Amino acid sequence: DLSLLLPRCRAKEIKMKLGTLLQKPDSTIDFIIPYPEKPEKPPKAQKPSSEEALQWRDSLEKLLQNPYGLASFRSFLRSEFSEENAEFWVACEDYKKTKSPVKMAEKAKKIYEEFIQSEAPKEVNIDHFTKAVTMKNLVEPSPTSFDMAQKRIFALMEKDSLPRFVRSEFYHELIK
Repeated sequence: DLSLLLPRCRAKEIKMKLGTLLQKPDSTIDFIIPYPEKPEKPPKAQKPSSEEALQWRDSLEKLLQNPYGLASFRSFLRSEFSEENAEFWVACEDYKKTKSPVKMAEKAKKIYEEFIQSEAPKEVNIDHFTKAVTMKNLVEPSPTSFDMAQKRIFALMEKDSLPRFVRSEFYHELIK
């Protein structure tokens, strides 16, 4: 019965939002002292030319494929408490390259436990339908098991995080 399911979903949504609020700093001093604005220097990654960095405004894909861009974007997401989105995307990319069925099953379990399951340490924000499809796909792990969830998180980063990143000090440091 759907009427019984709805209050449970709403309660879970409220609990999740409360959990997010509780994880954020509760001291007003944290809001006065800004988080470090300098991006972390990724190991062995070449700083992009300003022309290359400018392309990232219109292409999250190009940004995520560039090691320096990815590291800068992750630093920015960390400052916004949403780094799990980029971490999940990276984990999915790594998972898709896995050839061994045994390794694939191990990685699928790890990704599920870290990002997908309820109350996961780095739970990504995906809808119930996407979560259900992903769980069904994990019965027999394949390179496409996380595709729907990864696309949802990519779209979320593209729509929400990328525009904020482009307006941030992290980005402006790169295009100077």
